[in-house]
Amino acid sequence: MTQNWKTPKIKRLSKALASVTDEKDMLLLVRDLCTLEEITEMANRWEAVQMIEKGNPYREIAEKTGMSTTTITRIAHWLKHGEGGYAKALSKRKK
Repeated sequence: MTQNWKTPKIKRLSKALASVTDEKDMLLLVRDLCTLEEITEMANRWEAVQMIEKGNPYREIAEKTGMSTTTITRIAHWLKHGEGGYAKALSKRKK
């Protein structure tokens, strides 16, 4: 994987996100940081990740999230071949 996307700005954002350990505080930060549309899109992507992991058909995921099957295919690709962030978040969710 190419590492050039890990810019100093993105690393600072990641540190800020990682420093928030309370769900209520995270909701406040996400709302201040993102538009409602961006938050909804991220929530839909996370919903898709969880459904992909459970083996749900892409068409069912598309119907539930309103995303295209192309976007769901892309999410599935990153789940299997990405940086491992989805997998780590999924494993932490199970704890």
